[in-house]
Amino acid sequence: MPFILTPGQFNHRAELYHQLAQLTSAGIGVVPALEQIKRNPPASSFRKPLQHFLEELANGRTLSESLQHGGWLPVFDTALIEAGERSGRIDACFRLLADYYNDRARVTKQAISQLIYPVGLVHLAVVVFLIVLPFAASQFNASLTWLFVRAALVLAPLYAITTLMIYALQSKHGEHWRARLESILRPIPLLGTARHYLALSRLAAALEALISAGVTVVEAWSLAATASGSPAFRRAVAIWKSQLADGRTPAELVRACPLFPETFANLYASGEVSGKLDETLRRLYTYYQEEGTLKLQLFATWTPRLAYCIVAGIIAYKIIQFYTGYFNAALNTGF
Repeated sequence: MPFILTPGQFNHRAELYHQLAQLTSAGIGVVPALEQIKRNPPASSFRKPLQHFLEELANGRTLSESLQHGGWLPVFDTALIEAGERSGRIDACFRLLADYYNDRARVTKQAISQLIYPVGLVHLAVVVFLIVLPFAASQFNASLTWLFVRAALVLAPLYAITTLMIYALQSKHGEHWRARLESILRPIPLLGTARHYLALSRLAAALEALISAGVTVVEAWSLAATASGSPAFRRAVAIWKSQLADGRTPAELVRACPLFPETFANLYASGEVSGKLDETLRRLYTYYQEEGTLKLQLFATWTPRLAYCIVAGIIAYKIIQFYTGYFNAALNTGF
């Protein structure tokens, strides 16, 4: 699976799912749709994985089996596509994935554009305080090579941390990694809530599709929890099977599980009692999708501003420190 870094890569994946949604909703089968897209894919890097995918389908594998065997897509994508395949609403799942990657592209682009200024400010501060001023203070006798090496050593940890964060946030990792990352990110204001709400929205969408298609409640919840992309939801729902077999309803289990907000639990219970669970799940998907996206956008807006304030504070401190040292040196020399 490619290493996704840029908004363009997210947009390419969104376009792939958008085309699949359009073609399958028009009554074209998945195989002819994939063959058509392979001739003119959203990105040239998709051509080889699509060819491998078609070969797997030709060998008799199902859609979800072919995706899992290829290892090209994240677990979230394959789980949601499997839910769509089981429910007979694969076009809706493709559309959901297209919206998901469009949101990821928009938020990533917003974060990058707002981080450009503070990142540039950091580099400018390093050049001024670690190269220009020390070189001038030495009356232009200091080694520029050493000054540049020292500046690079200061910036190296920042680059290393950024690279590690990008790698950690990739969705190609196993469930143990993703579970640990989920527990680390959950307490972070806005970001933790946004990820949790978006996982709830995906769970509601997959659950609605599966239950409407007649999949049993136990199996529907298991598949929907996997499709949510949240290891915490998958682990919580995995222990429900015996309790459901003992006669407890999903609404009771949802209400008892701390992972589900009170709003979700109450609406789900109302839908279960009224017999309008499909309509309720669609409302839950829309609500948590909107709320999660809003919080993610707020996080992408305020994080760069916080970074800018920190950098500006450090620069102000360095300027005061420099002039304090300069005036102290002038006083000591009698000027």
